Amino acid sequence: QVQLVESGGGLVQAGGSLRLSCAASGRTFSSYAMGWFRQAPGKEREFVAIVSWNGGSTYYRDSVKGRFTISRDNAKNTVYLQMNNLKPEDTAVYYCAAGTYALVQREYSYWGQGTQVTVAS
Repeated sequence: QVQLVESGGGLVQAGGSLRLSCAASGRTFSSYAMGWFRQAPGKEREFVAIVSWNGGSTYYRDSVKGRFTISRDNAKNTVYLQMNNLKPEDTAVYYCAAGTYALVQREYSYWGQGTQVTVAS
């Protein structure tokens, strides 16, 4: 069992930065790939980024490539999402999830409660 708690969301001006954190409980954190997803108002939840169990592989949706960086620290049971040059269209609730190295949500067994990111224009 893995419990996930996100933090670091907030209100930021366009062009600004935020770093999201996702702290995991449980001794099996390092065995899971970790993903970040987001859901904007009135839209489906979508994939944002993923990092493999050892941090060796990452993948991003096209719209965040070059602006967002996903990383993890297995010693701290934490995954991060550094978000730079934020745009209003990045406004959403951001969720972290633990599962297999995949882009589809059904491959993730554990989810956090989400953290709100709002980017003002």
